[in-house]
Amino acid sequence: MKPVTYRSIWISDAHLGLKASRTEYLYDFLSHTESEYLYLVGDIIDIWKIKRGWYWPEINNRIVRLVFEKASRGTHVIYVPGNHDEFFRDYNDLYFSGIQIKLRAEHVTEDGKRLLILHGDEFDAITLNNKWIAKLGSEAYDLLIIMNHWFNWVRRKLGFGYWSLSKHIKNKVKEAVNYISNFEEAVTHAARQHNADGVVCGHIHHAVITDYDGINYANCGDWVESCTALAEEEDGKLRLIHWLEESADLIDGVQQHEDRNRDRCMVTAN
Repeated sequence: MKPVTYRSIWISDAHLGLKASRTEYLYDFLSHTESEYLYLVGDIIDIWKIKRGWYWPEINNRIVRLVFEKASRGTHVIYVPGNHDEFFRDYNDLYFSGIQIKLRAEHVTEDGKRLLILHGDEFDAITLNNKWIAKLGSEAYDLLIIMNHWFNWVRRKLGFGYWSLSKHIKNKVKEAVNYISNFEEAVTHAARQHNADGVVCGHIHHAVITDYDGINYANCGDWVESCTALAEEEDGKLRLIHWLEESADLIDGVQQHEDRNRDRCMVTAN
């Protein structure tokens, strides 16, 4: 299948090292997309989780190798570390095998919009001021992901498709909704202070593109639940990629194309 080409791609919160990370989908996404710019917007590697117990399957190595291969082929790869991989923040402005590490980055879209790129944890009061509470919250989130896994196992056995229990809970709980709203407002305020037209971030695992008083706010989402990424089209427009759905559509499209070609060959042969 021919790769889908974008001008720029942003991914965040892959949490490699976490058993719940949907690494097969991430590898599939990176294998079937190409871009001039690839931004890794933090929490790509979950060092918090790795410190508590080593979990690093071969698929993680394949993902890392693929990113390095993209860099060697000319893709501009920029790594903006988050709080789960903050170890790399000590290496700001370092180039490592073609990958540049930046605490914050700036991107100019094809249509001239200036975007501030950051992970976003610095605008999370819990993460910033109470790291032990943040880590406790991370453990609670891990438990929710495990519940989500078994919930969907039962759904599959009953013939139903995937449905995110954890995402539903986050969207319904008032405190979670307020937390997301406050985070978005704080991040867009920072973009305005930097005279940027927009901001791209991660951290809260909530993929969205929206407008805050003229500032374009975009969140990449995550690769633990939603399997989402942000992309810039060749004309500079931003869009969210929901890989769970779009990869299935691509496969269906390729299959239909192959079926049509086979039918033509059969008609010609007859």
